[in-house]
Amino acid sequence: QVQLVESGGGLVQAGGSLRLSCAASGRTFRRFAMGWFRQAPGKEREFVAAIRWSAGSTSYGDSVKGRFTISRDNAKITVYLQMNSLKPEDTAVYYCAAQSADNLQGFVADYWGQGTQVTVSS
Repeated sequence: QVQLVESGGGLVQAGGSLRLSCAASGRTFRRFAMGWFRQAPGKEREFVAAIRWSAGSTSYGDSVKGRFTISRDNAKITVYLQMNSLKPEDTAVYYCAAQSADNLQGFVADYWGQGTQVTVSS
C-alpha cells in the first residue's frame, strides 16, 4: 500500500520561501514518477511539478517555472518542493502524487497524499 505523507506547509509572506516534503513508503519507487499538485478554493486541481524517480528529470507548470524546484532523495524516499518568491496566488492546498509509470508525459496520479496548506500573505 503506497503512502504519501506531506509536510512543510504554513503561512509565509509574499516573496518568502517554503520547502514541502513528501515521504513515500509501501513500494519500490524506482519506476515511478512523483509530482506535486495544488488546489485553491473554488479552482480545479493544478499541476505544479513532477520528477522521474530514476532519472531525476523534471517538469513544471508554467505558473511556477523559475520559482519552484522539485527534487528527490533516494535514501530517504522523499520528494521535495522548494518554493521561492512566493506570491499570494500560490495559496492552495498542495498535494503529493505518485504515478506508477516512469515518464513525465501527461502525469496521471495513481496515489495521493492528504495535502498540506500553503498560505501566502500580501
